Amino acid sequence: MANVRLKDVGKTYGGTVAVLKDINLDIKQGELIVFVGPSGCGKSTLLRMIAGLETITEGTLEIGDRVVNDIPPAQRGIAMVFQSYALYPHMTVRENMAFALKLAKKSQTEIDEVISRTAKTLQLEEYLDRLPKALSGGQRQRVAIGRSIVRDPQVYLFDEPLSNLDAALRVATRIEIAQLKEAMPESTMIYVTHDQVEAMTLASRIVVLANKGIAQVGTPLELYERPENEFVAQFIGSPAMNLLQGEIIKTGMQTTVKLASGGTAVSSIPTKPEDKGLQVNVGVRPEDMIETSDDFIYEGTVKIQEALGEVTLLYFEKSSNGESVIGKLPGIHTGLRGNKIRVTANPDKVQIFHNGQSLYYR
Repeated sequence: MANVRLKDVGKTYGGTVAVLKDINLDIKQGELIVFVGPSGCGKSTLLRMIAGLETITEGTLEIGDRVVNDIPPAQRGIAMVFQSYALYPHMTVRENMAFALKLAKKSQTEIDEVISRTAKTLQLEEYLDRLPKALSGGQRQRVAIGRSIVRDPQVYLFDEPLSNLDAALRVATRIEIAQLKEAMPESTMIYVTHDQVEAMTLASRIVVLANKGIAQVGTPLELYERPENEFVAQFIGSPAMNLLQGEIIKTGMQTTVKLASGGTAVSSIPTKPEDKGLQVNVGVRPEDMIETSDDFIYEGTVKIQEALGEVTLLYFEKSSNGESVIGKLPGIHTGLRGNKIRVTANPDKVQIFHNGQSLYYR
């Protein structure tokens, strides 16, 4: 197993179209790193560059202690699990998993031992003699993962491995991948997904990609609780964080912001005396909003109410300055549509952004 280090890595097509630039990232042995970002941000391209399936235009990539920019994929010590299972349809599960070992001219005894151990880890023992067409989508994906494990690579690469599965299978297979990582604590894994739930539940750290670079790197809770910028604040979490325009009217260990929509927000993010009068955006997650009859961050009329059982979503009518706000109240609430409601939030949950960047990280 190995560390992976990217130094000033970039990718340009045709010499003019830059897809990625200035990617600097240290992935430690044993981490499960997840790349997330909007469609077209370059997360799969970055994974393919690590795999050697895309050339690196600039910068260096190190796997272990080797610079591997010009080393072919087969010699990089990586194994990749694709979105499509890419199993050989005419081969059994056993034969699919053993194929790379046979090419490596391993003995039959060694092959049998590795296949047996891997099948047990992935709970595939009873399926070893079946063809892929006789397996469910989740089982096929486990076989694809098993085919990677038997090679004992330095780094495992996963390119949206669950996106072809239905919702129930996605949950089950996600849990299986988490259990697999626990069973292989020294394994370094890099995982690409567009699914926030996968990222939040699987990752040691998340890399959020945007605008051809890295928007933020951190643990799932760091990104959720302390986003560095408005993009990460609204990308992580569903529904997205509410952003409300305002002006700082009181500074200190707690900061008070008068909002353009009429409310007042208090944040635990400290500010300096010279910050008074600063035009900012206040960020509050829908799930952090609390109904109140006193001081409020936002007051609005509920336009749409969605009762989901565990939570109730409230979509407020747009404010006078055009801001759309969503509230997410725990439990079941009825009869709120058409009502005017005030909401507030704990100061620890209130973010402040200036020019798109969090004041917390100044």
